[in-house]
Amino acid sequence: MASEKVETIVAGNYVEMEREGAATAGDGVGGAAAASGRRRGKLAVSSLFWHGGSVYDAWFSCASNQVAQVLLTLPYSFSQLGMASGVAFQVFYGLMGSWTAYLISVLYVEYRTRRERDKVDFRNHVIQWFEVLDGLLGRHWRNAGLLFNCTFLLFGSVIQLIACASNIYYINDRLDKRTWTYIFGACCATTVFVPSFHNYRVWSFLGLLMTSYTAWYLTVAAVVHGKVDGAAPRAGPSKTMVLYFTGATNILYTFGGHAVTVEIMHAMWRPRRFKMIYLAATAYVLTLTLPSAAAMYWAFGDALLDHSNAFALLPRTPWRDAAVVLMLIHQFITFGFACTPLYFVWEKAIGVHGGAGVLRRAAARLPVVLPIWFLAVIFPFFGPINSTVGSFLVSFTVYIIPAMAHMATFAPAAARENAVEPPPRALGGWPGTFAANCFVVAWVLVVGFGFGGWASTVNFVRQVDTFGLFTKCYQCPPRH
Repeated sequence: MASEKVETIVAGNYVEMEREGAATAGDGVGGAAAASGRRRGKLAVSSLFWHGGSVYDAWFSCASNQVAQVLLTLPYSFSQLGMASGVAFQVFYGLMGSWTAYLISVLYVEYRTRRERDKVDFRNHVIQWFEVLDGLLGRHWRNAGLLFNCTFLLFGSVIQLIACASNIYYINDRLDKRTWTYIFGACCATTVFVPSFHNYRVWSFLGLLMTSYTAWYLTVAAVVHGKVDGAAPRAGPSKTMVLYFTGATNILYTFGGHAVTVEIMHAMWRPRRFKMIYLAATAYVLTLTLPSAAAMYWAFGDALLDHSNAFALLPRTPWRDAAVVLMLIHQFITFGFACTPLYFVWEKAIGVHGGAGVLRRAAARLPVVLPIWFLAVIFPFFGPINSTVGSFLVSFTVYIIPAMAHMATFAPAAARENAVEPPPRALGGWPGTFAANCFVVAWVLVVGFGFGGWASTVNFVRQVDTFGLFTKCYQCPPRH
């Protein structure tokens, strides 16, 4: 009887999700309007620029969201790690991040299929990661997922504001970075008007173009600039283990951008086609991050240890100013990516998620921006804060919890037998998947959270001791 009951609930072939396809449009809120717009024709302006839900939209969202401001701190990480370790950690964590994104997509499909077989309608509801954990494993898993995910997204948004202020200072230093943080906090607050990830189609596309330009600008500018006097790039580790593990954890953070994976999947017309999207996005991102970080480190060597923003070491030119402006726009987009899941959680908490209008939802979202704004003013440490967030939040949110949740969900034999998305045989089936998950948990727990947490904390405290809290201008170059 127990086996029959499990089979009745678990078995499914995704029929309802695939059948609704474009009708549900993934985000639930405004989904019916999106379907109506597509029926009027794909050439409609609203459909072309606003209502995205294809595989390509998801790829642009993943690739655009994965890099963001970290592109400017990776040369700093290379100076901490050395050239060989910098390249190795990027490839290694890129593959590990793609693996856990795949696990999250499998768990989402499993959860949604079970719920749709129970006739649950998601057209007015955005599924989030903590709800997947709740539906599959219970409230304790839900609470852990909610705590880590929301805290990570909160500080991820803080980092975007810090990056905006840091970047604009390099083309306009008449105001200090703290003042620029106030200004960009007000600008980024306008993201409350974007309903969901379904509406980031054109922004995701433009964001990736902006990142690509900046990455190749850094690469070319570093090569043209040539080596500075005394620059001697190391192949091996930095001078201290604190710096080494801080750099490694920054790269862990770089490829941990899939705290919004569930929301991106839910914005797709056919979510189960997501499985390989994150890996493809990572492959493209590596073509941007490896050349730019390696070229900058080759040109400037250990000078990067005191300049966590790569723009600080390059001479001011129209090309550099263009890269700064494009990164500012992209950071605004990434702020919206990080904040939108927080908006959803807050909407659900106060009861305006399902049927409220755009203006009412926008007004309800504003309290979410205020603590982000405040924290960006307190901790303006561009670079070191990435490593701290990576070690204490990304390690659990993006790596440990998904791997453990996948093992716990499919530990029962009946769950494995009736899984909607069983692991491919090429990955070793269930034994190979469980072994890979155990490796991810052990590695990230020891290296990412353990050594990385120790190193990031020491480095962060040093920044506070050196510059203080609420500092007006962290690592500011001389004014023009």
